[in-house]
Amino acid sequence: MARNSFWKGYLRLSLVTASVSLTPATTESEKVRFHVLNRATKNRVESRYIDSVTHKKVADKDQVKGFPKGEDDYVLLEDDEIEGVGLESTRTIDISTFVPRDSIDWLWYDKPHFLVPEDKVGAEAFCVIREAMTRNNVVGIARLVLYRRERAVLLVPNGKGIVLWTLHYGEDVREAVADLDMKAKGGKAEMAALAKLVEKDKGAWSPTLVQDPVQKKIKAFIKSRQKKDGKPAKTSRAPVKSSGNVINIMDALKKSLQQEKSG
Repeated sequence: MARNSFWKGYLRLSLVTASVSLTPATTESEKVRFHVLNRATKNRVESRYIDSVTHKKVADKDQVKGFPKGEDDYVLLEDDEIEGVGLESTRTIDISTFVPRDSIDWLWYDKPHFLVPEDKVGAEAFCVIREAMTRNNVVGIARLVLYRRERAVLLVPNGKGIVLWTLHYGEDVREAVADLDMKAKGGKAEMAALAKLVEKDKGAWSPTLVQDPVQKKIKAFIKSRQKKDGKPAKTSRAPVKSSGNVINIMDALKKSLQQEKSG
């Protein structure tokens, strides 16, 4: 199925330039979405900006962004002023740096996009850039304006194409937990028992492993409601009971293995 690109521009490495387009690699189009309605009239409810003091509606032309510098005191910034401090070009992915492919932790990865050449003329330049990164086992870092913000992006060779990942901002990624006992290791018996469980449950990757069960149930529930016009069915969730007992890992592994054999 053909996908509509949401961004078109150029991929550039030094003097090598290719016309390219971006398409999000993930979608939420299948996600169930609800409208907020007025229960009495069944009309949709609208969201509007109102003044927090006068409670009057504020027209679009009267809305402005403000940065607080004191109590009830703000620095006012117009949209064109904010855009003026961004990248000069929003249509060029200019690769500025290369880093080893395995040097960036997955915590930094945000959203994936498919990057593909737009025409036959740019396809050759695109392939040259992709192959150069593949042979040297590196990924490229650039900057790009996406989703109305300037972002650092990562270009990763992937088969015949390139996957462009937006990266989290530096202030968005938290420090790793530092108070763990990293020297703690299981004994040979525990590791052997755990290895048996891992081997038994090992399988091939499939997208079905990460399906959203809640969305599936909601769709089925909506479908059943469409067939009959009645009151919403009440759903109950069984409480999770706790035995209150704490057992060590070896006992848990032994019980797991015994259950597997008896099963």
